[in-house]
Amino acid sequence: MEFSQHNKIYKSIADLIAQAVRQLSPESSMDSIAAYKLLSRPPKKGMGDVAFACFPLAKELKSAPPQIANKLLESLEENSLVEKAQVFGPYLNFFLNSDESNKLILEGIITGETFKQNLVSNSPKTIIEYSQPNTHKEMHVGHMRNLCLGDSLIKLHRYAGVETLSTTFPGDVGTHVAKCLWYYKKHNKETPPSTRKGAWLGSLYTKGSTLLEDQKGTPEEDTNRKELTQILQQLHSGSGEYYDLWSETREWSIELMQEVYTWANVEFDSWYWESDVDASSVSLVEEYLEKGLFIKDDGAVGIDLSDDKLGFCLLLKSDGTGLYATKDLELARRKFIDQKVEKSIYVVDNRQSRHFKQVFKTLEKMGFEHAKDCFHLQYEMVELTDGAMSSRKGNVVAIQALIDQMNDKIKNDYLSKYKDTWTQNETDHTANIVAAGAIKYGMTRVDSNKKIVFDMSEWLKLDGESGPYIQYVHARINSLLAKLDISGECDYSLLTHANEKEVILQLANFNTTIESALKGYKSHALCGYLYDLAKAFNSFYAECSVQNAESEELKAARATLCNAVMITIKEGLALLGIEAPAKM
Repeated sequence: MEFSQHNKIYKSIADLIAQAVRQLSPESSMDSIAAYKLLSRPPKKGMGDVAFACFPLAKELKSAPPQIANKLLESLEENSLVEKAQVFGPYLNFFLNSDESNKLILEGIITGETFKQNLVSNSPKTIIEYSQPNTHKEMHVGHMRNLCLGDSLIKLHRYAGVETLSTTFPGDVGTHVAKCLWYYKKHNKETPPSTRKGAWLGSLYTKGSTLLEDQKGTPEEDTNRKELTQILQQLHSGSGEYYDLWSETREWSIELMQEVYTWANVEFDSWYWESDVDASSVSLVEEYLEKGLFIKDDGAVGIDLSDDKLGFCLLLKSDGTGLYATKDLELARRKFIDQKVEKSIYVVDNRQSRHFKQVFKTLEKMGFEHAKDCFHLQYEMVELTDGAMSSRKGNVVAIQALIDQMNDKIKNDYLSKYKDTWTQNETDHTANIVAAGAIKYGMTRVDSNKKIVFDMSEWLKLDGESGPYIQYVHARINSLLAKLDISGECDYSLLTHANEKEVILQLANFNTTIESALKGYKSHALCGYLYDLAKAFNSFYAECSVQNAESEELKAARATLCNAVMITIKEGLALLGIEAPAKM
């Protein structure tokens, strides 16, 4: 993925640097594109607005970086965006002309031009697979990390100009389904509820798993194993009483998934199901067994990946049924053929790291040309404050129950003061927006390589790093602007206070942050940006009065700055799948 020179200020300074380098060394390889990539914000205030690192020029110019910085300074041409340049050790830093740079940054945001640029060029058509819940289990808070991370990556890719498809691969067959159906048919005494039947199925799965565990080592263990095998065989063959029960109960789980996706405002371009690729994946393995790539031992089929330090990858069990790896081989083939994509990203937790290494290596040995274009985006698990969750053990926080709890807490703690002025619909809608903001921000703000500890009270705070905090800043600005007139010409040169400049420089880095987030598939970079922007705005608002500014011209300029912050927060939250409330 190649990124364009989308930051106009950086582009202008990069052109200046490239010209200066050519004066020092006409044959230099340092062009505007290379210089652009070396620009960043200085680490400390007072060191300028844009920094250029001179280290890469040391070998070519046969000088130490500090000397190169001084030589470049002497060779710089004038530029209306730059007030002055100054050397700071191995860096050449630039101080921007407030009038020119403020106008360029703020007008780009106000007109929307900033958010309409293609940040990438020559990007591969990409498919992102995420949210792979199992039927016959209840969706819990742990599933939300995958859902929120995947959805944000879809939005970030599309925003940047990458043609991107979304897909999900729910597990609707397998041992977990057999356990649920087994318990339902043989041991359940309850009548299915009239609503949220999918969640009820999850409770049966937990009960079935517990009973099977309790009966290990008893005479029932062998009988249970045979019955579970019989259930799986019926599901595979597509006939029998358990297949009929599966067909009915599967729909209950799908209704649960759709309810969660509707709440999260998530849609998929395509759905793949394990049951859809079950038979064809077995046929694919049998085809390559005949070709001699796979080996058969005691009825089971697999591939020896020992030379690649990946052990033995089992693809067919001795009873002829496939495994996850079997289905992922067929799924990969379908994605590239059906969707004609050039890159496939799998958002799956890090416990499946070895699995995907085996799958991708097997695809490579099968001669699958797109094996190199498959990427496993790993993430750590979500835990409760008292430890890990497990659907099998039943210690999970169900999504639907969590949403209900959060909505109630928001209404009681934050929105009750509006009970005489807001309609019930306004209260319900705002509570839902804030709850979604808390969950989605909480699930994306942490680096995917780190665990998340879910704490509802912390995630709902209005005075910490949370979604509601950033949403509140947006609502606060919206309320402020409703009292002001920001029409007419704006004198951007009046915005010279240190806090004003800090906010403007934060605004200028919006697309650069998106670029950073995409490079490492790190949605948390955008979360951190929005939090820093919200904090910078609050510092500005505390130090620089808007309503009581020293002049009407300054009031108008500050109101325009507030508007730009509000617009940017709304755009940034949207890329995380979060709505920005008008009032809160």
